[in-house]
Amino acid sequence: MKENKEQEMGWKFDNSYARLPQSFFSKISVNPVASPSLVILNKTLATSLGLNVDYLQSKEAVEVLAGNKVPQGGAALAQAYAGHQFGHINMLGDGRALLLGEQVTPAGNRVDIQLKGSGRTPYSRGGDGRATLGPMLREYIISEAMHGLGIPTTRSLAVVTTGEEVIREKVLPGAILTRVAASHIRVGTFQYARGIGKIEELKILAEYTIKRHYPTIEDEENPYLSLLQEVIKRQAQLIAKWQLVGFIHGVMNTDNMTISGETIDYGPCAFMDTYDPATVFSSIDREGRYSYKNQPYIGGWNLARFAETLLPLLHEDEDEAIKLAQEAISNFTTLYHMNWQKGMREKLGLFNEEIEDEALIDQLLGMMEKYHADYTNTFVALTLDKVKGTDMFASEAFISWNKRWQERLERQEETIEDAKELMKKSNPVVIPRNHKVEEALEAAVENRDYSVIENLLKVLVNPYEYTLEREDYCKPADPSAGNYQTYCGT
Repeated sequence: MKENKEQEMGWKFDNSYARLPQSFFSKISVNPVASPSLVILNKTLATSLGLNVDYLQSKEAVEVLAGNKVPQGGAALAQAYAGHQFGHINMLGDGRALLLGEQVTPAGNRVDIQLKGSGRTPYSRGGDGRATLGPMLREYIISEAMHGLGIPTTRSLAVVTTGEEVIREKVLPGAILTRVAASHIRVGTFQYARGIGKIEELKILAEYTIKRHYPTIEDEENPYLSLLQEVIKRQAQLIAKWQLVGFIHGVMNTDNMTISGETIDYGPCAFMDTYDPATVFSSIDREGRYSYKNQPYIGGWNLARFAETLLPLLHEDEDEAIKLAQEAISNFTTLYHMNWQKGMREKLGLFNEEIEDEALIDQLLGMMEKYHADYTNTFVALTLDKVKGTDMFASEAFISWNKRWQERLERQEETIEDAKELMKKSNPVVIPRNHKVEEALEAAVENRDYSVIENLLKVLVNPYEYTLEREDYCKPADPSAGNYQTYCGT
């Protein structure tokens, strides 16, 4: 009877990570909560995962989403990993998360189903293992916004309240997020494997990762070098996509860089309104290590740490291994810049490449910085030919730049109409504006009003849809609101 219930819900687990050496995880027992209640469910995602949407809203299903029970075939484990946090290495692990299992979807894909905020684990380091409602809803909103923007990301399936209070700076309602990921294998997972000093287990992890994420390189002459090269490619693409929409991750520690190339961990993240390369939102990043302009650099730094873990596998001769790693890492900056430049040309409606494009891009960004222009809205104005009403658009520098840009558009084979269509596909009208996110979170946490979040999510599903009714979601915060700051959510 129980098996029929599980099948009715749609769970189809095959937990390959649990078959790795046990040093990579700890099997854990559930930490039941008092009175779980479903507050938001991603029905579209649930359907794609092969889950029964109606059943997921039942009391029995909510017990699973709250971590009160593990479905038949589930894994119930916490993963071990390490991480450079603000440059300092620490041995870490899932301190407040439970890997429920690996769901095999109707399309044949394998994804992790993880509960975040599900209670203590062997890696909690004195913490309570719990999470609060605001940060879990924040991750839901931002991760789904990133998906709408076409940026590789973990997804959010559901948020449930626990019926229990969590003590932080003040007493807050507890909550648990169900996160969906291609996997939770991180740079920090490899750092952990190298740190425990068992090369055979490092090799097992590398081979498992290749099989799961990069199966086309399994038979190559040096698959471990190919793994490094493929991860570098994906991260160069990912971070370029962040920069192109003004996304600031906020805490780019090595344990927050996935090997799959997905964005993970939406703690002190935010989207930039006024264009300023030095922008930092995180309250704990006092030196600007993870500022907008530093994200490409930190991406390369993190990948260098990944390369270090692979040295014993790259070549039996250490000097040759170092040489191979350095050559691979040296390509990151070039790959990132190529991806970013291509994206910026598309934002300006340019289909081909000319030598002067880089100067054209740099000059526009320089003006945006000088005049404190809104990053997203500037590109929307260029797309819609509404270049008026601001000091920047009225400046002689912009008038001159605009003339050169129009001449550049006319030199390409594609029509102006083609260029505008490309720009519409490349320049989102809507991003999760920080004040809109905070407005939605306040309504949910303070008043249990989830309608504001639901309305925001409807808009974020298709951020490239140019319609008038979205206008309210396009406005930046009033300057009187002051500098926006985010915090590491717990």
